Amino acid sequence: MTRRHGYALLAAIVSVIVALSTAIYVGVAADNGTTGRTSLSGARPAHPSAAPASAGVWVGTWSASPVGAEPGTASEGMTGRSVRNVVHAGVGGTSARVTLSNLYGRTALTITHASVGLAAGRETAAARVGTMRRLTFAGTTSVVIPAGAQVLSDAVALAVPAGGDVLVTTYSPTLSGPVTYHPTARQTSYAGEGDLTEDATGAGYTERVDHWRYLTALDVLSGEADGTVVAFGDSLTDGKNSTADANARWPDFLNRRLRTALAAGRELPRYSVVNEGIGGNRVLEDARGRPLENQAGIRRFRRDVLDRPNVKVVVIDLGINDILRTPGTVDAQKLLAGLRDLVRQAHARGIKVVGATLMPVGRRATWTEAREGVRQTVNAAIRSGKVYDAVIDFDRALRDPYDPRRLASMYDSGDRLHPNDRGYERMADSFDLEYLKGSTAARL
Repeated sequence: MTRRHGYALLAAIVSVIVALSTAIYVGVAADNGTTGRTSLSGARPAHPSAAPASAGVWVGTWSASPVGAEPGTASEGMTGRSVRNVVHAGVGGTSARVTLSNLYGRTALTITHASVGLAAGRETAAARVGTMRRLTFAGTTSVVIPAGAQVLSDAVALAVPAGGDVLVTTYSPTLSGPVTYHPTARQTSYAGEGDLTEDATGAGYTERVDHWRYLTALDVLSGEADGTVVAFGDSLTDGKNSTADANARWPDFLNRRLRTALAAGRELPRYSVVNEGIGGNRVLEDARGRPLENQAGIRRFRRDVLDRPNVKVVVIDLGINDILRTPGTVDAQKLLAGLRDLVRQAHARGIKVVGATLMPVGRRATWTEAREGVRQTVNAAIRSGKVYDAVIDFDRALRDPYDPRRLASMYDSGDRLHPNDRGYERMADSFDLEYLKGSTAARL
């Protein structure tokens, strides 16, 4: 081989190496944060509708914890039907990705098509013209999610506005029950026969439901937020008895309050607020089923808080169901130990913890003097500063000043436990936004 031919061969080899390196770099960049994917089907890759933007950081703009298996879906699941979830974006971004869960499925869930788009308005399955995007998973339109697993989609370019509703649609042609869902969403979502994933009209979505199916998170690549705040709790955080389709849960009010303060020039961290509340959730005990439904706070904390993107602060309002639902009376010290375990898990990741006192439940059927004593013991420990990094006193903010063991009537939705919209707004208003400042060094 001549020297000239040798140089030519070397140049060709270098060109191939550069091309491969560039392809790998681009692939990794587009797949930011998508570790832990399930096995994929062999479907041909879809033509991307738009390339993901690269500016900003990934934050949560909406989330909902998987709670259990939807009744009546054990055998067929949502076979041959499209599920169109409607979710509310807390902050805006230039790209989006979703997490789909088959945690409570007993067989693999095959999704052959999925899409994301902006809703054309409130309480509608129709999409805004020109916003429908096809979702892919490692470059393919199909994904197989094993029972007990979840999957994160590829990022897709979509200008998601803060305060806008987003449509996330999935289609499964195969038997795949039971359906993993989040009940009591206080948000209308939809379903329809056939593959309607890219139908922007919404006309085929004849079923309306008050829960979310499969979808557990929507993240955005955002220039509006630098981190995520997770509200972690029970039905009080989930927003039970708040007005449907009004986004009147206390984390919704907190998110809007923070955005208003930032817009007014107040020096506060630019964070999004997402909701990981589950009705009936307890710190120490799971509910029922195999796998266990309504998993205890100390067991779901990693999935619902630690594994969310760029979490800076977690707000914990949990423990009242341990008091009300444990036969007899729960040991206050065991409950406090469980709460401190949540703090330990957060601190290990450098996440600041703001904790709430437990609100009054007097005159409710399950209330007893002994249980009230446990609540007072737990609240005293929380107020002493020996549990959390900072304390928000929901008890003091919402209790009846003339009968402190019960909710003030102006904040009571009527069941003596859950606030009305005014009460949820009061909870958010009692949160000191200065608590969002600062950080906690990771502790091993």
